[in-house]
Formats: sequence, structure tokens, C-alpha cells
Amino acid sequence: MIAAAVAGIGAAAAGTLALGAYAPNSRVFGDVIGRGPRSSRTLYLTFDDGPNPTATASVLETLARERVAAGFFLVGEHVRRYPELARQVAAAAHEVGNHTQHHVKLHLLGPRRIRRELEDAHGAISAAVGRSPRAFRAPHGYRNPFVTAAARRLGYRVVGWTFGVWDSDRPGAEEIRRRVRVKASPGAIVLLHDGDGYDPAGDRSQTAAALPGVIRDARDAGYSFRPLAELLA
Repeated sequence: MIAAAVAGIGAAAAGTLALGAYAPNSRVFGDVIGRGPRSSRTLYLTFDDGPNPTATASVLETLARERVAAGFFLVGEHVRRYPELARQVAAAAHEVGNHTQHHVKLHLLGPRRIRRELEDAHGAISAAVGRSPRAFRAPHGYRNPFVTAAARRLGYRVVGWTFGVWDSDRPGAEEIRRRVRVKASPGAIVLLHDGDGYDPAGDRSQTAAALPGVIRDARDAGYSFRPLAELLA
């Protein structure tokens, strides 16, 4: 009976650790912003893995035309390759966040490597755009306690997301648009991708093409878009 109890405790602990490692909004390892207020029909657009030499500019054009502020979680190595695109994101007053230097899965890494990933990206982004990021999002949402400590050292708020639509699988612009439309809910932080974390020039044209329809559908359903910055205060 004692052995069974110990095994049960071990299984519960393992389950808790797995939840903390893989669930993007889990608070097992510290506070995470996973959505905005449910009290109004607002959405928060976020884009991961950029900057990208084709998709980012198109996304920025759509956001400017529609007067929507978004959050961009940038990969430091991509910023190093395309600093002017990073500057364009910041110049348009979008929230610029840290998404690690090399888009690595952090949950199995130790404190030294995690600190280096966050600090190197922090330096690359700050140098390119002229201001320091305030927010961090882990690649794939994977975290461990060392991630929380590294983020705190840099003064970051950790940001998850309410839903993603697997636009990175390139299911087609209309399917991306449909997936956002059916999942939209008050206060949702929407995860999209203007870049490819593993390929600096990866094709994200479908997400860029879907964005005007995503915005139009949301507004037709009574939603407004708010800046991610509102949730970081």
C-alpha cells in the first residue's frame, strides 16, 4: 500500500512537471500571461519566429492599413540577419518580444544555456531596434524553472497564448482564416507566425495572405483588436 501511494505521488509529480513544461499557459513554473480580460470582445494578435524577409513586411503593411497593434516575438539570429525588418516592427509601435536566440526547445536545457539564449537575443533585439524587449515567449511554449529565472533577470513578463491555428503547417490562407474565426473568444491572445524558427527565409506567405481576412472576420463578429502592451503593465 505504501509503495502504491509513493508511486501515485510520483506519477502526480511527473504530471505536474509535464504540465509546466509543455502547457504554454501553465503557472507551475511562474506567472504567465495567457489571455486578456474575458469581459469584452477583444483580441490580441501575436506573431512568432520573425523577422522574415517576405512575410514580415506584408504583415506590417496589413496591420498599418487596418490600424491594428500586435506583438512580435523575434528570434535573435533572425534579427541579426534582418535588422532593418526588426526596426520596422518597432518603428510601427508594435510590441517587440524575445523568442530566444536560436529558437531552441528550452524545457530540457540547463540554466547556463537558457540564460545565454535569452541574453543573446535580448542583446540582438535591443541593438537592432533601440529599445529593450519587455516580454518573452518560449519556443513551442516549452519551459522549466530555469526559464522563469532567466526571464526575471531580464525584467520580462512571460507570455503564452490562448490559441494557435497551426499556420506554420501552411494549410492554406483560407483555412488559417477559418481556424481563427471559429476559435476566437473574448480576450484571446492569438498565436500566428510571420517567420520560421528554424529557417530564416521560411515561407510564411499564407499567414500574411490570411491576415486581412482574419481581421475582417473578427470585426464582423464584433471583436476589436488591442495592443499586447496592455497586458504587460
